[in-house]
Amino acid sequence: MSTTATDAPLAESRGEPACLVSVVIPCLNEAENIEQCVATARAAMATAGIAGEVVVADNGSDDGSAPLAKQAGARVIQEPVRGYGSAYLAGFGAARGTYILMADADLTYDFNEIPRFLAALEAGADMVIGDRMQNIQPGAMPWHHRYIGNPLLSRLLNLLFHTGVNDAHCGMRAFRREHLERLDLRTNGMEFASEMVVRAAKAGLEIDQLPIEYRPRGGESKLSSFRDGWRHLRYLMMHSPRHLFIFPGTAMAALGGLICAMVLAHVDVFGRRWEVHTLIGGSLLLIVGTQVVTLGLCARTYGICFMGERDPWFERMWARYRLEHGLLLGGAIASLGLAILVWIVLEWVRLGFGSLSEERLAIGAATLMVLGIQVIFASFLLSIIGLRRR
Repeated sequence: MSTTATDAPLAESRGEPACLVSVVIPCLNEAENIEQCVATARAAMATAGIAGEVVVADNGSDDGSAPLAKQAGARVIQEPVRGYGSAYLAGFGAARGTYILMADADLTYDFNEIPRFLAALEAGADMVIGDRMQNIQPGAMPWHHRYIGNPLLSRLLNLLFHTGVNDAHCGMRAFRREHLERLDLRTNGMEFASEMVVRAAKAGLEIDQLPIEYRPRGGESKLSSFRDGWRHLRYLMMHSPRHLFIFPGTAMAALGGLICAMVLAHVDVFGRRWEVHTLIGGSLLLIVGTQVVTLGLCARTYGICFMGERDPWFERMWARYRLEHGLLLGGAIASLGLAILVWIVLEWVRLGFGSLSEERLAIGAATLMVLGIQVIFASFLLSIIGLRRR
């Protein structure tokens, strides 16, 4: 499959990398397990004739994990900033291999799988992710992780980003080191696992999956089910402004507009006439929905301009419409509302400043003015964010 350690000088003379794979292991107080993890990884590479290294990213252990890892043959680096993602980012930065394989230091993953992961990479995959879900050993995964948390979060990730990954939070995965710049990984917590899959999908990387065994961990778990689950969910939603902002906002605005039109047109629904209070509710939905949509457009613009994301449809719309289009649209909407208010005032004057019963029209006019103002200032904000693209 690759050159062995004794072939390294010859490989270098041919222009080939002496280190084919870097096995990166994050470590926080894993004195019970780290020596076995490092030894197993090194033995697996030696048996398969793989030129590689083991990099242990120590995340501030105070139980002697770092010296034990070094004694077992690993290259140890220190990362003082606590966090699963922080440790991995430090380890990736120190890795020298053409490929990087990552796995936890808790004995849940079998490092003898290294050759299989490398074979998939050398066959053309850009990233290979383990799939634990069909081979979880008794006691290895809590029931709420196995049947609720992991399946739901993986399905949500696939729904939002179309990755097709069965086990999006498997900790054993491998990828080509050359893709680190394209992935542009940033998070420092457990959501790092989701970020890697999301960014790989957005970058168009070819993701392969391998069924693997998942074993009971050694030592104490560092995972907090609800806190870390929330961090994953938060990350997924924040990186999908369509689902977080645009789709819900559009639904609210459409429902609000329908309610307003129904009340203003005196349409009976469910056998009764709906009055001012219903109109106020519809107006609120329309205004809030429009505001949420504009926030989503701003978030999407930021992602494209500052985070290197791609959205062909959005980019076509961006090329077609300019600030002036938004100003004209907002101005037209606000002017229509103002015209209705002027008509109401003139009608009041015509009636001798007496009793006036134009509550519906007044609410509708005020709603239009608010919407127009929202569109005008949202157009300015979108243009400011988009200055980077000019």
